[in-house]
Amino acid sequence: MRPDARARLRGLAVRSASLAGFVALWWAVSAAGLVDKQFLPAPQAVWEAFVRANSWHELAPGVPREVRGEQNYFLWEHLVASLQRIAIGAGAAVVLGPPVGFVLGTSKVVSAIVEPYLNFLRMLPPLGYIGLLIVWFGIGDTSKDWLLFLAAFPPIVIATIAGVQGVSADRVNAARSLGANRRQVITRVLLPATLPEVIGGIRVAIGFAWTTVVAAELNNGIPGIGGLAYLAGQQLNTPLTVACIIVIGLTALTLDALIKQTAAVAVPWKGKA
Repeated sequence: MRPDARARLRGLAVRSASLAGFVALWWAVSAAGLVDKQFLPAPQAVWEAFVRANSWHELAPGVPREVRGEQNYFLWEHLVASLQRIAIGAGAAVVLGPPVGFVLGTSKVVSAIVEPYLNFLRMLPPLGYIGLLIVWFGIGDTSKDWLLFLAAFPPIVIATIAGVQGVSADRVNAARSLGANRRQVITRVLLPATLPEVIGGIRVAIGFAWTTVVAAELNNGIPGIGGLAYLAGQQLNTPLTVACIIVIGLTALTLDALIKQTAAVAVPWKGKA
């Protein structure tokens, strides 16, 4: 077995053992009754809530009427609804952020005018302006999409600016001395050198947008995994809340892994001399 494969296998074994130990500790604490089950439900209760949220079940014990998942949607449908909002809001930021950042990074005048407003927006917590977005766009998906866009846009722009400004002037001058025109300098020097920073900014932005999904779905967030988690918490349905949190966390890890894999394919030269 090759050393890199052996290292990956060892890392997988360590993570699996860590997860198993965590679940065992969780089960032991709940089984011993050290924490009230209202605050820390047992793993079995969380699993049952997860299964219930993904299946048809009785409305209540003894009531023959069956209902669909939670809030008339399966849990996976709640997740898909949230991912669709991320795709629209954060996706728009991924499309618009790099060009805006590139302009700001190459123009000191435009940067001096726009960057203070960009930093102001970056520092605002999403809950600080969600109410204003609802007033402007209503409680439908439009306000949610805008919130996720505003959460993801600044990190991408700022990462792009840093990437452009981090390109060595010697590299640009060397390209010009070899006869490259402005377009060739941009496409052959600036863009390849900036791309790793852009992808890093996208990675941060998508993560931040995903953590904002609960705030985006506080109002009229059903279907939505964040809205379901919030509603379950209000109803003191702790097992379902924990199940939603686990799904949100696993989805975040999956999205991050996909972006990392994309980066490895798109910028294979990163980290190489």
